Amino acid sequence: MADHSHEPDPDKRVTAPMQEFGGREVGIGLVVLLVGLTVAYGVPLLLG
Repeated sequence: MADHSHEPDPDKRVTAPMQEFGGREVGIGLVVLLVGLTVAYGVPLLLG
Protein backbone atom coordinates (compact mmCIF):
# COMPACT_ATOMS: atom_id res chain seq x y z
CA MET A 1 0.00 0.00 0.00
CA ALA A 2 1.41 3.38 -1.00
CA ASP A 3 1.77 6.24 1.46
CA HIS A 4 0.01 9.23 -0.10
CA SER A 5 0.05 11.39 3.02
CA HIS A 6 3.51 12.85 2.33
CA GLU A 7 3.38 16.52 1.40
CA PRO A 8 5.99 18.06 -0.90
CA ASP A 9 8.91 19.89 0.66
CA PRO A 10 7.61 23.41 1.43
CA ASP A 11 11.03 24.89 0.58
CA LYS A 12 10.73 23.57 -2.98
CA ARG A 13 7.24 24.97 -3.57
CA VAL A 14 7.09 28.30 -5.37
CA THR A 15 4.03 30.49 -5.56
CA ALA A 16 3.40 33.19 -8.14
CA PRO A 17 4.33 36.26 -6.02
CA MET A 18 7.70 34.69 -5.28
CA GLN A 19 8.61 33.96 -8.91
CA GLU A 20 10.77 36.36 -10.86
CA PHE A 21 9.56 37.76 -14.16
CA GLY A 22 11.40 39.24 -17.08
CA GLY A 23 10.90 41.65 -19.92
CA ARG A 24 8.79 39.20 -21.90
CA GLU A 25 6.19 39.00 -19.14
CA VAL A 26 6.19 42.80 -18.77
CA GLY A 27 5.60 43.15 -22.51
CA ILE A 28 2.71 40.69 -22.45
CA GLY A 29 1.19 42.55 -19.51
CA LEU A 30 1.43 45.87 -21.35
CA VAL A 31 -0.24 44.41 -24.45
CA VAL A 32 -3.05 42.99 -22.31
CA LEU A 33 -3.43 46.37 -20.60
CA LEU A 34 -3.61 48.22 -23.92
CA VAL A 35 -6.19 45.81 -25.34
CA GLY A 36 -8.28 46.12 -22.19
CA LEU A 37 -8.15 49.92 -22.22
CA THR A 38 -9.04 49.98 -25.90
CA VAL A 39 -12.06 47.76 -25.32
CA ALA A 40 -13.16 49.61 -22.19
CA TYR A 41 -12.71 53.18 -23.42
CA GLY A 42 -11.85 53.25 -27.12
CA VAL A 43 -14.76 51.24 -28.47
CA PRO A 44 -17.43 53.20 -26.54
CA LEU A 45 -15.90 56.49 -27.71
CA LEU A 46 -15.98 55.33 -31.33
CA LEU A 47 -19.56 54.09 -31.08
CA GLY A 48 -20.86 57.00 -29.01
